[in-house]
Amino acid sequence: QVQLVESGGGLVQAGGSLRLSCAASGRTFSSYVMGWFRQAPGKEREFVTAIRWSDGSTYYADSVKGRFTISRDNTRDTIDLQMNSLIPEDTAVYYCAADRSVYVTRVPEYYDYWGQGTLVTVSS
Repeated sequence: QVQLVESGGGLVQAGGSLRLSCAASGRTFSSYVMGWFRQAPGKEREFVTAIRWSDGSTYYADSVKGRFTISRDNTRDTIDLQMNSLIPEDTAVYYCAADRSVYVTRVPEYYDYWGQGTLVTVSS
């Protein structure tokens, strides 16, 4: 079955960096859209970024544009999220998700598979 496993979360000071990784297994993801979402305490899950695995097209939320970078590694079947210039507002549980559609969406309900999440805490 499909498995998405996130890693790389932790505690970092404001201005610092973290790199998250999502290991995907269980099927071929070359036609999928892979996304990262986050959910802060008391808030709804929100779109962070997505990448279309087939052509590498990327999409970002305005709040992270210029600070975060999503990438894919075809040999390891991983999706990485490089997060720089972190701010306390980035504190959340970060989730990796996979969408079987070729169309990129920012709506979490359209994603078919989810990881368990990894916690990112940015201290001020």
